[in-house]
Amino acid sequence: MAVHRPATGRRRMSSATSQRAAEEIDAVERRRFLADVLEGLSRPPKSLPAKYFYDERGLSLFKSISETPEYYLTRSEMSIMQGSAGEIAATIGPGCLLIEYGSGAPDKAALLLASLERPAGHISIDISKEHLDDAVASLEKAHPELEIVGLRADFTSAFQLPQLHTAAQRRVIYFAGSTIGNFEPSAASALLRGMQRHLRSGDGLLIGIDLKKEIDRLERAYNDTQGLTEAFNRNILVRINRQLGADFDPGSFEHRAFYSHQHDRIEMHLVSRRQQTVHVGGSKIHFLRGESIHTESCYKYDLAEFAAWAAKLGFALEKVWTDSAKNFGVVFLTLDSGALTSDLDAPPRDETE
Repeated sequence: MAVHRPATGRRRMSSATSQRAAEEIDAVERRRFLADVLEGLSRPPKSLPAKYFYDERGLSLFKSISETPEYYLTRSEMSIMQGSAGEIAATIGPGCLLIEYGSGAPDKAALLLASLERPAGHISIDISKEHLDDAVASLEKAHPELEIVGLRADFTSAFQLPQLHTAAQRRVIYFAGSTIGNFEPSAASALLRGMQRHLRSGDGLLIGIDLKKEIDRLERAYNDTQGLTEAFNRNILVRINRQLGADFDPGSFEHRAFYSHQHDRIEMHLVSRRQQTVHVGGSKIHFLRGESIHTESCYKYDLAEFAAWAAKLGFALEKVWTDSAKNFGVVFLTLDSGALTSDLDAPPRDETE
């Protein structure tokens, strides 16, 4: 874990010490990456964690996807932040420490920070050093007066927040981009439980969710005519080859994305075009023709159901902002420690067709 702080008035590690720390983190992350890949590909049905989509190439592809006519999510969320940042900031209140899970949306965080009254600072959390450094640099440029801290960590695991110099009246976790929809129900519940370790009663969670809508609209968003989502999906195999020495042939896997009525989610898969064997970290992974790797789930939510699920986990709905077409929602919840229930709670799903 590495913490990145502005240089002004702070003690900094020597470059040699910083380099050694980064190398140790990279070695740990490579072992975790390999373990996650082997675990996912060794069980039926085969799967890969979606968090590994976002290497440098994956992030670039996703940026291009967000600009396609079919992919409404990013535009919808940004329109909410541009039109309602002041109202959101007023709801949050003064003296807020903003804790951002994932550093992929510094433009949205910058809009919010510009509207907040006397913010106490900003902590950006990401597992990728490159994404984190870029986000911190962008936010420091936009808000040179504010203490901006980058924390390199996997927010799905336990971590400690750094101490900032200004005391916060309130902590608010910001989880943008409908990323919560990429988590399976039990994992989403565990993530919100983990967030509670960093919050006190009355603190907040500002979270983006993609709302249920016409199936055709959803499926087109993940099957753009330019083939960018297809390239994005296959890029996870390219990354495994590069970083883990595997020998995937990405072209021998077909991109498929479709809506599952049973689970209220878009599923992305890579389907083997032929029978083949792939080598990863000394292990042999066998594929039948037509066998798939489930690479991502993108759950879609009903606002009332989402609020009811969050309430079971101890979060009370305060306010919701949507775009004009009601494609996307930005939801503000507050933590009520007296309402906590078991870790087994999960978002409600209609298990029938």
